[in-house]
Amino acid sequence: MALGLFRVCLVVVTAIINHPLLFPRENATVPENEEEIIRKMQAHQEKLQLEQLRLEEEVARLTAEKEALEQAVEEGQQPPEAQAAWDLWTTLCMILFLIIEVWRQDHQDGPLPECPGGDEDELPGAGSTPLRGLALPSRATLDHFYERCIRGATADAARTREFVEGFVDDLLEALRSLCNRDTDMEVEDFIGVDSMYENWQVDRPLLCHLFVPFTPPEPYRFHPELWCSSRSVPLDRQGYGQIKVGRADGDPLGCICGKTKLGEDMLCLLHAKQSGAQACREMEDLLCAPESPYLDTMQVMKWFQTALTRAWHRIAHKYDFDLAFGQLDTPGSLKIKFRSGKFMPFNLIPVIQCDDSDLFFVSHLPREPSGGTPASSTDWLLSFAVYERHFLRMTSKGLPEGACHLSCLQIASFLLSKQSRLSGPSGLSTYHLKTALLHLLLSRKASDWKAAQLGSRLHELLCFLEKSLLEKKLHHFFVGNRKVPEAMGLPEAVRRAEPLNLFRPFVLQRGLYRRTVDAFYEMLKNAPALVSEYSLHVPSDQAGLPPKAVIL
Repeated sequence: MALGLFRVCLVVVTAIINHPLLFPRENATVPENEEEIIRKMQAHQEKLQLEQLRLEEEVARLTAEKEALEQAVEEGQQPPEAQAAWDLWTTLCMILFLIIEVWRQDHQDGPLPECPGGDEDELPGAGSTPLRGLALPSRATLDHFYERCIRGATADAARTREFVEGFVDDLLEALRSLCNRDTDMEVEDFIGVDSMYENWQVDRPLLCHLFVPFTPPEPYRFHPELWCSSRSVPLDRQGYGQIKVGRADGDPLGCICGKTKLGEDMLCLLHAKQSGAQACREMEDLLCAPESPYLDTMQVMKWFQTALTRAWHRIAHKYDFDLAFGQLDTPGSLKIKFRSGKFMPFNLIPVIQCDDSDLFFVSHLPREPSGGTPASSTDWLLSFAVYERHFLRMTSKGLPEGACHLSCLQIASFLLSKQSRLSGPSGLSTYHLKTALLHLLLSRKASDWKAAQLGSRLHELLCFLEKSLLEKKLHHFFVGNRKVPEAMGLPEAVRRAEPLNLFRPFVLQRGLYRRTVDAFYEMLKNAPALVSEYSLHVPSDQAGLPPKAVIL
């Protein structure tokens, strides 16, 4: 009896001590130098080795006792009271483990502790200093910096969008005129996404991202397959999907012989010896991978690049500028070059709509939210850009006039951009900043986003990012998030999916994680100097729109 009680207490104490969520937040910081990291890792490794040896001895002892008990039962020497007591303590151990696991899941699903931002609200941990090296400028300095540097630098965003949209309309119309409706892909109207259409663009030159949906010719159609529709999907493929190409009626060759029972002496003329090779050529013409019914991203990239080139050659005589591809590995990265020497980049991204939702499969992105690369050319990244734009627009309607949510995102993006130019790119992107803001918008009251609380909300945004970095966990805002309003119209399969960790690459790549954390704290340390410097004089090396585009 006493031995069993001791075992139960030992299990409970071990589980509680090793639970990561019970460590205080202020201790979850990154050591300042490599020697300290190595020393702590060695000490931790020794503890783990000792614990492993102790557990192995305990398992061996328990195994020996179990074998002895089984032997005693076989020989009829085991008293029923002892067997009942053993079963009782085993059951209690299992129940305690289940209770601890349920408590852990509930703790993770609950609201994240808020970080102090100097606001008048009483927030947990107001006496701690969660952000190492953080010294944000005063409210007056931030307001002056925003008005002079960010708002002034993006004043011509609407004019830039109007110019790019007009040109892209003409370009896509020329592309449609060159396509054969019976055999070629059908290109639909573009959709504006990302920062330029969400009103938080800060980098110069201003860059428009435009989705260009396309569909196969009749009688074919695309059949999207989400990663969350399968029970066994590798972690590196979460967030991706595949697109199967087939006929609308489900028959790849359009023949009824597969739907009816033919006699032994009857032959289908469509399914001759050459029908297999003909079907393969037909699927390749539909941009599928070799010997596969799934759409190939590389084939789509080549087709789209060729189609854009042909379309531009058809309308080039109408314009007084040149059009060139910006990046070789990005098929829709285009750049308008004016005779004055200025240029205007924009991205046309071929996408495929996922059923009747606002989800789109993209062959690539200038920045991939998941931080990884597809394992196969038939893997397509699932983009929530349209849903993100809708959510920001819907949320903004309920916020106070002049709300500071986009200002927070712009300032944080500005600091990240400048830090990337100083120390090189890291694993942190503007998409991570936007994801953190979306989580805060869902958890904060509308009244907390008044213009006067810009500094507090900016501090909270950076605090949220620090917590996510230290835990190596930043969940995708839409995938598996049942707190998202149902009015968004998100597919149920996505709502019920397991949460997608955007910081998973940091778990696998320690070097990337170390650089990212160091760059993050370096950004916080440089923030006051950057804000002060750019408040005084805005850089003049900004490529912008010419006074008037000339159309011949």
